[in-house]
Amino acid sequence: MEAAGTSKINQTLVTEFLLQGFSQHPELRLPLLACFLVLYVVALTGNTLIIALVGFSPGLHSPMYFFLSNLATMDIICTSTILPKVLTGLTIQENTISFVGCMAQLFFLIWSSSSELLLLSVMAFDRYVAICRPLHYSAIMSWHVCATLAGGVWVTCALHSSIHTGLMARLTFCGPRVLEHFFCEIPPLLLLSCSPTRVNSIMTLLADGIYGLTNFMLTLASYGCIVASILRIRSREGKRRAFTTCSSHLIVVSVYYTAVFCAYISPASSYSPERSKVAGVLYTALSPTLNPLIYTLRNSDVKHALGKLFPFYSR
Repeated sequence: MEAAGTSKINQTLVTEFLLQGFSQHPELRLPLLACFLVLYVVALTGNTLIIALVGFSPGLHSPMYFFLSNLATMDIICTSTILPKVLTGLTIQENTISFVGCMAQLFFLIWSSSSELLLLSVMAFDRYVAICRPLHYSAIMSWHVCATLAGGVWVTCALHSSIHTGLMARLTFCGPRVLEHFFCEIPPLLLLSCSPTRVNSIMTLLADGIYGLTNFMLTLASYGCIVASILRIRSREGKRRAFTTCSSHLIVVSVYYTAVFCAYISPASSYSPERSKVAGVLYTALSPTLNPLIYTLRNSDVKHALGKLFPFYSR
């Protein structure tokens, strides 16, 4: 009886995790600190600017920019959940995070990243309707429909994140406490658990496989129809502009999905810390930084709105 009690006590010892981060490469600490700081500032500034422009510019009150402002909000949540802790880890020698803090970070990370996957599909559908069914665009993409789609994305993904976070929170962690990553993520956490993780692994593979693959196929299908419509455009300039827009969007989609698949669509037993860190940088830092540049800042409507909001801005 005493041994059982001692075992139970031992299994509740881990109340915080030590984030390994990039401590294995001390020579890169300052360059990485500068890079992550720049990425965070640019991502925060760019996405906040998008939200402000869409909110205060009547010319940007359309479904496309409404969804872009939602994407910008998700990117702010994602970067603000991860990058401040990364910067702390690169500044101090030992970067710890409490169990509760780790679960909170995991929840907001899954919420924002899964929301981005779903919203990319919604944005692709919006472009499909605009290009392939322009006469019915106003009827199909009404404000009621847009608000319902956006609300559905946030609520569905919050539920999705709650399930994964709840499954993770029920596990027991009894050491070691070193997390081989720069933020709390499902695969490295499963490796540290001393209780059965079979349910977590199966749910992660099923949910992320079906969720990610379905959204990826929907996005490809939408852009397949868009490309087919573009090929029927007679104007060479019209084709060039349309292809430029599609290629930029598809590049970001490809980078994001590749990073997410590398990080999640694999069993915990084949987890690679270095590969996961690279994937993590792509979808928590690089993608949110590139999104404002690729989706909006090259857009003539956005440049016009910038000129009105900031008179000193020169196009």
